Amino acid sequence: MSHRPRKRFGQNFLHDQGVITRILDAIDPQPGQHIVEIGPGQGALTRGLLQRAGELDAVELDRDLIAPLQRRCASLGTLHLHNADALTFDFTALRSDERPLRLVGNLPYNISTPLLFHLIDHAAAVGDMHFMLQKEVVDRMTAEPGSKAFGRLSVMVQVSCSVAPLFDVPPDAFDPPPLVDSSVARLVPLAAPRVAAAQMPSFCRFVRKTFGHRRKTLRNALKGVLTTEQIAAAGVDPTCRSEVLQLEQVIALHHQADTASRDA
Repeated sequence: MSHRPRKRFGQNFLHDQGVITRILDAIDPQPGQHIVEIGPGQGALTRGLLQRAGELDAVELDRDLIAPLQRRCASLGTLHLHNADALTFDFTALRSDERPLRLVGNLPYNISTPLLFHLIDHAAAVGDMHFMLQKEVVDRMTAEPGSKAFGRLSVMVQVSCSVAPLFDVPPDAFDPPPLVDSSVARLVPLAAPRVAAAQMPSFCRFVRKTFGHRRKTLRNALKGVLTTEQIAAAGVDPTCRSEVLQLEQVIALHHQADTASRDA
């Protein structure tokens, strides 16, 4: 019996072979690499990844997909399936040697933003990431300051990774077709992240506060966190809005807030 896509899992199964091949060519999996697929579903990418790399870890939440996937892939290579929620899965624990993880996936669109934040927490163990995402999410990840798409996701991704949109994918490449266009993007963790790992939790909270009310001026958005004078001391105009901030300015404001909280 065929598996019906489940809305609660955000399942839209990729079936267009041309798109599948294009994604595999962009990833270029090689034998010996440590590849991890998130949400393999019915195995559209899994089979090609195994054929090219020979071995693969895969994290799948829907337990009803596990056995069929194992059967489909049994003759193609070594598949290590983890029946787990990617939002809480410890990806760093998969790295057992010097090989960085190569993360791949057609990410469920209903959890893509929190999942990206979770994966950023594991960036030190990762070599690169290739994801299919809602096109709007890719636009936000790659947005420049001053654009309507620039916001919290743009900042959190760009302080940790370089991001490149690769190509768009139409709805009819999936079953069922999503109501939005999709895009494939490549993320490569920076060798020297712009924010240290120890600072990321407080930086994340600060960015959420800063971009929580995009139309407010910074002196209003950051009331109770930084004074007008402290914002100016970071080299930022207190009357500007968060959407025009450069990454360096967001980092400088966080440093100012961190210093202020320690001195309080």
